[in-house]
Amino acid sequence: MDLQKHAPQPEPPAPPPVSELRASDADRDRIADMLREALAEGRLTAEEHAERVEGVLAAKTVGELDVFVRDLPAAHEGRAGRAYAPAPHRPEAGAIPADPDENVVAVFSGAVRKGRRRAGRRIHAWAVFGSVEIDLSEAIFEYQQVVIKAFAVFGSVEVRVPENVSLRGMGGGVLGNFEVDTRDSAEAEAPVVYVDGWAVLGSVEARPRRGKIVADLLDRVHRKVDRSLRKHLDH
Repeated sequence: MDLQKHAPQPEPPAPPPVSELRASDADRDRIADMLREALAEGRLTAEEHAERVEGVLAAKTVGELDVFVRDLPAAHEGRAGRAYAPAPHRPEAGAIPADPDENVVAVFSGAVRKGRRRAGRRIHAWAVFGSVEIDLSEAIFEYQQVVIKAFAVFGSVEVRVPENVSLRGMGGGVLGNFEVDTRDSAEAEAPVVYVDGWAVLGSVEARPRRGKIVADLLDRVHRKVDRSLRKHLDH
């Protein structure tokens, strides 16, 4: 008899508890969102918010992150309670007009659109031996869906959006670079920015600008809730 075959096998080591797992950027973003909501609701002062955000950035594990929100209601709702529908991959039919609200053209030159301005539903950007910068990080979003058509020929188109909006893109490059940092916002009411186009011996890039958010997003959500309540009471 081969006793070696019947020898008890050592049990695999138990996985570490969740609190000891290394925190990811997504984990930090989730906690930062809770803190931002708590600040907007008046649960935290500006000083408390700043102190906790600093701690979130320095945290190494999931357990260290949870310390900063354990006294907030949002931390006890559970992930299922915070689930949201991802943004649609393409604009809804008829939501975006065929004609652009704005054309941004740079031919052997540069063009910049930035600051506190209203974001149209459709923006066309053309960079031919030039550069176009469209920075929506401080823009006022009157529409939930915004399309940016970007074409770069021996040039570049750079798009920046607030970090709490959804970002989508579809396009390609011909001896060039087309890159969109696709993401879903955790807020169901967040705007969705679609960046489509082509880069021919040039580049088209779209990504969020860290630290910039749609400041009135929570206000718009609250207004929608208020309208729903008034409609319900009227009936």
